[in-house]
Amino acid sequence: MSAVSLTVNGKAVTGDVEPRTLLVQFLREHLRLTGTHVGCDTSQCGACVVHVNGVALKSCTLLTLSLDGAQVTTIEGLASDGKLHPMQEAFREHHGLQCGFCTPGMIMSALDIVRRKGHELDDKTIRHELDGNLCRCTGYHNIVKAIAAGARAMKGPQGAQAAAE
Repeated sequence: MSAVSLTVNGKAVTGDVEPRTLLVQFLREHLRLTGTHVGCDTSQCGACVVHVNGVALKSCTLLTLSLDGAQVTTIEGLASDGKLHPMQEAFREHHGLQCGFCTPGMIMSALDIVRRKGHELDDKTIRHELDGNLCRCTGYHNIVKAIAAGARAMKGPQGAQAAAE
C-alpha cells in the first residue's frame, strides 16, 4: 500500500492504495463518491469522466498513485449551495438524460467541451466532441440540446462563476 494525497471537489483527501488502484475505484470505494460510474471496463463509454487539474479524463484509465497532488472534480463537486451547475440544470431542463447512468460522464465531458470550444456550440461540434461517451438509452438529440443550452447558460454572470468553481 502507498499513500496518496489529492484534492477532490475542493477538499484535501488522503488514502492508502495499492499501486494498481484506478482513480474510479478510489473515488467510488474509498471516498464513496458514486456519481462516477464504470460502464464498460474498456475505456470506451465515458461514464467515468472526471476533471483532473481542469481537464476531462476517463478515471478508469488513471492510476490513483500517478495523480498524487492533483485536483479532481467529480459530478458531486459541481452543484453549489444546493443549486445545480448551469450544465446540470440544462440536462434537467432539456431532458438530456433517461436512465441517468451516462449523465455524470456526459456532463463532465460537456464542461470540458465548453472549456475548449467556447459557449456557442453547434450540433455537429457537440456530436463530434462526444465521441467516446456512450448513451444506451437515447438518440443523443436531447443530450446535444442540453449541452448547447448549458454552454450558453455558462456564458452569463452566474455561469461564469459556476464554471470557475
